[in-house]
Amino acid sequence: MKVALHGLALKAELFSDVQSLFQELTKHQFEIFATEQFDRQLRMHGNKALNYWMLESREDMAAMDFVISIGGDGTLLDAVTLVGDLEVPILGLNTGRLGFLATVAKEKIADAITDLATENYQLESRTLISLQSHRKLFNGLNFGLNEFTIHKRDTSSMITVHTYIDGKYLNSYWADGLIVSTPTGSTGYSLSCGGPLISPEAKNLVITPVSPHNLNVRPIIVSDESEISFEIEGRAEKFLISLDSRSTSISSEVKLSVKKEKFSAKLVKLPHYNFFDTLRQKLNWGFDMRN
Repeated sequence: MKVALHGLALKAELFSDVQSLFQELTKHQFEIFATEQFDRQLRMHGNKALNYWMLESREDMAAMDFVISIGGDGTLLDAVTLVGDLEVPILGLNTGRLGFLATVAKEKIADAITDLATENYQLESRTLISLQSHRKLFNGLNFGLNEFTIHKRDTSSMITVHTYIDGKYLNSYWADGLIVSTPTGSTGYSLSCGGPLISPEAKNLVITPVSPHNLNVRPIIVSDESEISFEIEGRAEKFLISLDSRSTSISSEVKLSVKKEKFSAKLVKLPHYNFFDTLRQKLNWGFDMRN
C-alpha cells in the first residue's frame, strides 16, 4: 500500500516520533511518499536516513491509499485541500494541542499503523462546504471542512449581512460577522460564538452570527441541501471571507453563496474512537465537579 505523509511544522523534539512512524510503515511494507511541505520540514531537521518518494503530481496523490496528516487540526484541514475530490482517506496524527480532528496520539503510532495495514478501521464521510462566486477565489480551492466565514476587516463598525435560503430572505445580521458551519466545524469557531454541537453524520449546516448587535438573534440549523446566499453592507469598502484557515479580502459587490460540496472528506476512524468520548475528553463537555 502507498501512504503520503503531510506536515506543515515539525518541531525538533518530534523528529523521533516521525522516525518511529517511518519504522512502523516500513515494517508493514507501506510505500512512503511525502508532500512538498513535509519534505521541506524533514530537510530543515537535517534528515539523511529516512527513505521516501516525493509526491509530485495530482496523479501521484490519486494513487495513494492513505494520507497521514502529522500536526494539529490545522494540518489536517490543509491535507483536505490537497486531497480534494480524490477522496483519499486521511488519518490525523496529533502532534499539536487540541487534536479534535487529528485523533491519533503519537504514543499510539504503532497501533494505528497496524490497524491501517490490517484494514481494522472505518471511513467517515465528512460534509464539505463549497463557496460559489462570479469571481475566482482561494485559487480555485473553494471548499472547506469546517466553515465559511464573513467578517469585518478591521476594528471598524459592524457589518450587515443580508442572508437568503434558496433565494428566500432569512434575516439581516447586524454583527461583526457570520459563520456557516458544517457538522464537523460545529465544534470550532461556530461553537465559540454560541453555535450548537452537531454530530458528524448529521445532514445540516448551521448559521451562527459573530457578536450580533441584536440580543434576539440566535444560530439556526438548516438542511445541507440548501443554498445560502449573502449581500454585505458596511462602512468599510472591504470585508474578509475565509474557508477554514484560509482568508482573503473582497469588496461588497462580489456575489457569494455556499452549499454542500459534491464530494466529501474521508477521515479514517480507528477502533475505540467515539465522537462523544472526544467531546468529553477534548472540550470537557458536560464536565461537572459533582460528577
